Amino acid sequence: MSNEAKYLPGVQARARYMRMDTARILKRYFFCEQALVLAQAGWLAAIPDLEAKIAIPQFFWEDALTGHALRERVFELRFPSRLLEVADDAPIVAVFEEAIHAPSPLAFVQSLAQVYKPAQLQAYRAYLDIADAIADGPSLRFLQMAVTDKAAQITTLAHFAQQMHGHATPAERDTAAAWVAALQQRMQATGGLSVDRPTPENGPLPTAALRHPFALAQEAAHDARFQVCRYYWPNVVDPTFAYGDGVLLQLRSAVSHLNEVWAVETGGAILQALGEELGWEFILDAARWTYDEARHTRMGYDRLLSWGYTPADLPLGSYIYDSARGEPAYTRLGMLHYFETKNIGKKHERAAAFESYQDDASQHDMEFDWADETIHAHYGSKWIKALRERHPDLMDKDALLQHCEQLVDNMVHSATDADRQRIHEVATAMIARAEAWAVALPQ
Repeated sequence: MSNEAKYLPGVQARARYMRMDTARILKRYFFCEQALVLAQAGWLAAIPDLEAKIAIPQFFWEDALTGHALRERVFELRFPSRLLEVADDAPIVAVFEEAIHAPSPLAFVQSLAQVYKPAQLQAYRAYLDIADAIADGPSLRFLQMAVTDKAAQITTLAHFAQQMHGHATPAERDTAAAWVAALQQRMQATGGLSVDRPTPENGPLPTAALRHPFALAQEAAHDARFQVCRYYWPNVVDPTFAYGDGVLLQLRSAVSHLNEVWAVETGGAILQALGEELGWEFILDAARWTYDEARHTRMGYDRLLSWGYTPADLPLGSYIYDSARGEPAYTRLGMLHYFETKNIGKKHERAAAFESYQDDASQHDMEFDWADETIHAHYGSKWIKALRERHPDLMDKDALLQHCEQLVDNMVHSATDADRQRIHEVATAMIARAEAWAVALPQ
């Protein structure tokens, strides 16, 4: 009888990647998601097209949710370690970190549509093809959702890129095309985003001559289809112009929601500026915060369009974003928190008024806005406190909010007669049309 040890066969395709192999792959995916979240957030203020500006926050909120699931799964697989290091994934992560240094808004959006999101989609699909549905079922669940998200994002981003391409100069188009080609070259040189370790880049980087080191747009880009004004409603700069009720309140509320685009731009700015210092929990909160502000902007835009207005009728103001020009990210965080807490108490009263007008859409949006802002007030307090713990020399929250209020007051008091005349003209035209369209409520 043979003394040779014998065992049941255990070689199966599903066992190709062991626990730590899987953790390494998912860690790589996480760092690439994080890099794109920061890049998309930072670019919001510089993107002029309103639809793109308020769609991209949804994309990076979805990306942040995927990133969070990846991160938590890595921690599960590596328990008890909670250490995440880029390490030998640096070559491919560096390609994703290059996204923020695009030479123009067109180049940035085009690179998302043609390079980065497709790379992630391909990587996640490839992972789903080889992963073990038994042992690694939790990863498959969230990566399947990520595949759905990325595919939809690519379609929408391609549409935005095409629109922006149509408005660009020949030189801008050429630069964007060159940027995309250079990124594709770098992606290919590293072996791309895959289950395999990336290859270090050798020699000069093909993006070096094209990249523009990222800097936040201190003056936000605005969509030229709209009535671009410093102040978005007369009562901001004219105390004799009543906030009003009835039609006036309906219009004022919708225009205010539309003009929360400043908060979208500001949310993106603080996410990008503070994300590295405050860490992943802040990135996740700020992504949700910015996405919520984008939804509020869409609320107003949707209501105004439903009433028959076109973009050419609608005012987009810049004064709140402009108020923080040149200020540090801490001030921009304070500005968001200041406005979240300033108006939250009026939401229920206005929702009740809209109910009495049988304006279900305005009531609906105001109620959901209130729920969001209770979350945002917590975000503001939480992260102002966190920053002050790291930097005790920063002004306390009360002083910060007073500073923000003063910055806004200064901007309001700088209004010229031309500013007041312009917004009066825009608002008067809107009100006249609304009064002509308004109908009496049934008795």
